[in-house]
Amino acid sequence: MPETPAIEVQNLSKSYSTPAGLLPVLRQVNLRVPTGAFTSIIGPSGSGKSTLFNIIAGLEHPDAGTVLLAGQPATGQRGQVAYMPQRDALLPWRTVLDNAVLATTVQRGDVAAARREARALLPTFGLEGFGESLPAALSGGMRQRAALLRTVMWKQPMMLLDEPFGALDAITRAQLQRWLLTLWDELDRTVLLVTHDVDEAILLSDYVAVLTARPARVALTLTMDLPRPRTYQMITTPAFARLKEQLLAALGDEL
Repeated sequence: MPETPAIEVQNLSKSYSTPAGLLPVLRQVNLRVPTGAFTSIIGPSGSGKSTLFNIIAGLEHPDAGTVLLAGQPATGQRGQVAYMPQRDALLPWRTVLDNAVLATTVQRGDVAAARREARALLPTFGLEGFGESLPAALSGGMRQRAALLRTVMWKQPMMLLDEPFGALDAITRAQLQRWLLTLWDELDRTVLLVTHDVDEAILLSDYVAVLTARPARVALTLTMDLPRPRTYQMITTPAFARLKEQLLAALGDEL
């Protein structure tokens, strides 16, 4: 029997009421994210990628359709996935460690044990020596790593990352892309990433799904048949170029 996907959305549709009338954002979206895979979603600005994430995370309800997590109905259920939004959203009055254990604090779990675990992970996340620092003392890249540590500490096997590196400079972004690949391999989590960067999607992912312009649907899901570990030298290879050509063709002039 085929393996149950970690995340599956079936025929999702969503519209919003506006002063100008009903605004359709998602229309009959279908997506399967295999367990343990790194999957990216690309699409035009305003195509509903963040809305799709909010629905998967249970923060919004669809007008129609179903969300399945590990094969179980999860539409509208919060706390089933770890979600890192576009902005790091670190609480400025909490230290790196206190931000990292926020989920445990909210759930009234063993905060002391969570802090010990988070402290042990600081070197892995490039944050050694910064556990007691406030977010204002961190660089942009360090803030993103701190936000990802908080996401990992949520202890969910599925992670949603919404443009986590979009606001960073090119050098820092490239460093964190390489770091994220290493971390994903070590943590053995299912990752669903939203990005506007086609090269980033190809370099990081096992699969890339292309959304159309609003109202969005999945125009193409493509397997990234490149060997791992991935290196930036792959960007210049014919195989990489072929994948990029296929994705850009699916996007058309919309990205």
